[in-house]
Amino acid sequence: TKAKRLRERERERELMATKEVTTEEKESPAPCPTQWDITNKIAGNLDRHLVFPLLEFLQTRGIYPEEDIMNSKIELLKYTNMVDFAMDIYRQIHSTENVPDEMTERRKVVIANLRELQETAAPIVDFLLDENKVKDLRNDKAYNIKMLQDQYNISQDDIEVLFKFAKFQFECGNYSACGDFLVQYRGLCTKLETSFSALWGKFASEILLQNWNEALEDLNKLQEYIDSKSFSSALAQLQQRIWLIHWSLFVFFNHENGMNFLVDMLMQDRYVNAIQTGAPHMLRYLAAAVIINKKRRNVLKELIKLIKSERYIYSDPVTEFIVCLFVDYDFEGAQVKLKECETVLANDYFLTACVDDFVENARLFIFETYCRIHETIDMKMLAKKLNMNQESAEKWIANLIRNARLNAKIDSQQGTVVMGSQHPRMYEQIVEKTKNLTARTYQLGTSVIGK
Repeated sequence: TKAKRLRERERERELMATKEVTTEEKESPAPCPTQWDITNKIAGNLDRHLVFPLLEFLQTRGIYPEEDIMNSKIELLKYTNMVDFAMDIYRQIHSTENVPDEMTERRKVVIANLRELQETAAPIVDFLLDENKVKDLRNDKAYNIKMLQDQYNISQDDIEVLFKFAKFQFECGNYSACGDFLVQYRGLCTKLETSFSALWGKFASEILLQNWNEALEDLNKLQEYIDSKSFSSALAQLQQRIWLIHWSLFVFFNHENGMNFLVDMLMQDRYVNAIQTGAPHMLRYLAAAVIINKKRRNVLKELIKLIKSERYIYSDPVTEFIVCLFVDYDFEGAQVKLKECETVLANDYFLTACVDDFVENARLFIFETYCRIHETIDMKMLAKKLNMNQESAEKWIANLIRNARLNAKIDSQQGTVVMGSQHPRMYEQIVEKTKNLTARTYQLGTSVIGK
């Protein structure tokens, strides 16, 4: 049987490990924190303002030289209107009050452009700041445009200036004002392309303001628009999806139900295609979300297939942990990868808060998989595979049994765990097989309609 073959394979590995390693095992050197850093890959698909929090995080982690991070910040701010901020960083790096002439000149240009835009956008901005006048607006764009023209002498060109003014505010770091102006602009705009760009701008503003519920709403609108609109080429649509899955990480790892949303989105065929084509590093976040979220184990088989197919293009300790455990049934390798995962997650901006949950659930995966191919398990061996001492491992297993998550009993005298029957009932098998039926049917229907 398959279980018997797996047990034999595991025994062979244990014998080989016994021959190669002495009782006092040599500790492997600690992995380099920057070895699996993918900040540069993520940053290439973000707006430069969204990259700044990532640099701040790397600076606090101290895995790169301080001066390199500070210079990267200046380079990042060079093409924004946050000139004063860039000057402060320059003074901090060089311990001087003097700044380059180009920064001073850039500041003059920014101030001049701001004054010009304030003057040009004054009619529409003054109108929007007057609550009594805003009440006259309706949910009818044609009526609003005519009313603004007839009663307040605000033309379509004035409305377009509002978009430029909002974008300028964003580049200055005034994200709250930008978001408010873009909401008003999208309510008046008749051009689909600029309305779409405004939605991206509002999405970025909500992320930077950490308004996660509003950001999730914008994310859903962008996804709907990208998936339903006919783009000039399939490549342009693919690029929009790649950008969206990168920007969405901010929402998914901060919203209370974000893990579920991440799995729902990234396991759709069209977004799997985006990952395979231009963002294989996103497998780290998809794999982490599935491991952490116990409710999404139903997609594990599909995830394993995806990771195996992309293994020779991208891999890291998170994806390799899944390969070791569920493909190779290499428990020793899974333990090594789990240690490396702790370093990877601790130095990843999006996953750093998930380290404890990941390790806990990864240990549970190791334990459950090991139990499927063994009837009696030595506690010392199990503690080693879970990277725990024997006492901690025994308490951990006792808690699993107590919470009815494990059909087993502990034999303290023999120092073993005796497994009960692990065969799922027919009802559970049917539920597992049909769990994704609705979602897959919806995806298929949407794909047919799209064509």
